[in-house]
Amino acid sequence: MHRRLLAVLVPLAVLLVTALGAPLSVTVAEREMQETYVDRLGDVGRFASLAETALSSGRTEALHQELARYHRLYGIPVALIDTSGKVLLGPAAAYQQAAHAEPALPRIVTAALAGARSEPSGKWAPWDDSALVVAEPVGRDSEVVGAVVTISDLSKTRDRILVRWARLAGLGLLPLIALVVVAWPVSAWVLRPVRKLDAATSRISEGDLTIRVDAEAGPVELRRLTESFNTMMDAVENAVQRQRAFVSDASHQLRNPLTSLRLAVESLELHLRPEGDGRQMYEVAVEELKAMQRMLNSLQASARMESLRTASPVDLDEVLTTRVDRWRALTATAGQTLAVDVPPGLRLLEPPGGLGSILDELISNALRLSNARVVEVNARVVPGGAGAGNGHGAEVGGVVTITVRDDGQGIDASEWEQALRRFWRSPRHQNVSGTGLGLAICADLVGGAGGELRLEEGLPRPDGSGHGFAAVIALPVVPRVASSSAAPARSPS
Repeated sequence: MHRRLLAVLVPLAVLLVTALGAPLSVTVAEREMQETYVDRLGDVGRFASLAETALSSGRTEALHQELARYHRLYGIPVALIDTSGKVLLGPAAAYQQAAHAEPALPRIVTAALAGARSEPSGKWAPWDDSALVVAEPVGRDSEVVGAVVTISDLSKTRDRILVRWARLAGLGLLPLIALVVVAWPVSAWVLRPVRKLDAATSRISEGDLTIRVDAEAGPVELRRLTESFNTMMDAVENAVQRQRAFVSDASHQLRNPLTSLRLAVESLELHLRPEGDGRQMYEVAVEELKAMQRMLNSLQASARMESLRTASPVDLDEVLTTRVDRWRALTATAGQTLAVDVPPGLRLLEPPGGLGSILDELISNALRLSNARVVEVNARVVPGGAGAGNGHGAEVGGVVTITVRDDGQGIDASEWEQALRRFWRSPRHQNVSGTGLGLAICADLVGGAGGELRLEEGLPRPDGSGHGFAAVIALPVVPRVASSSAAPARSPS
């Protein structure tokens, strides 16, 4: 996480250093070039003064030697030219060779012969290859008799500028390095409580309400946040425990009076006349008592299963091995057919309470509620499927879908969403034993493992009136370790 923070801070620091360094670099370059120009301007001014004296006295030999020595010492051709542009004194060959490569030379020389002071040649920036041409008139106003011209190669000046730029870049890197060196441990210290909170919320999403976060590290604001988080979790855990305890205790406390009431009602059977309304009311009362007992049993089972909040990896082959034979026996007794199509070797995250119990409930619903002739159970791996990757250690981007479908009546598509709510029952199943808790509990348990339980269309009905009912369980794939890479046994089918 602190790497992402540095990925934000470092580019901002680079932009800041660049914003400050770019104008400074331009100023440094302009200063170097300006100093070079002033130096050349001073040189040609001195040579122009000497040339004026030499031309008026006719003693030009000393000036010629001075111009030649200047060229040998600095490598800069300097020449005294007359008003026609002809070289009078200086290294003529070197001057002519350098003059051919400078298109700005005629303009500058013409201005100097007209009596104007030299101006920069225009293209003498450090990234340009042109030379610096400086010219100074000899004489004054209309008495100009010539000009002193220098053509300076700026390669050394550019080298100095690059060295200065390199130093500036090095100085600019120092704050960036200091930022990284300081921000790395500081960001780790600041974000440590955030990482702990992230890990805690992941554990909570798995159902572990006992997790708490250490509130002794990090900034004061984050310590207060962790303390508030721990206080919130205390309240949530206490509320959940009280709710589960209430459901369990209420179910347990009602069981004995309800059992006594049922025994008392059933004892009245001996006193009923064979015919009459009393017998019918007696049967209704017994059925209602049985339904209430089933409801209490379901509530107790729900409280027990909801207290199991730990999901763990399981081999689907092992789950089916212990149950397929019993499913076949149940379907055969009801005159139905069971088909199982599950590839071997599937490993997934098992919901709290066990995957087998959830599959038992779905098979039971298909047998009791759908009046189906065929029940199918199949499983597939869906790469990148929805409903997985919930921080439970599963392989990212893959789910195992287990589908239980039948060709019976089932429930309408408009009732699918309601069917996953507690105590809801379809109007067509009011006379069928049940509590309306089965699918809701299964959906909660599957969600506790980071998966999803959804309802879909089932197999086509034999009479062509539509489709049956299907329940699809999507659970995260769990990758196998190297030690368990041996080929697994095939699933029962």
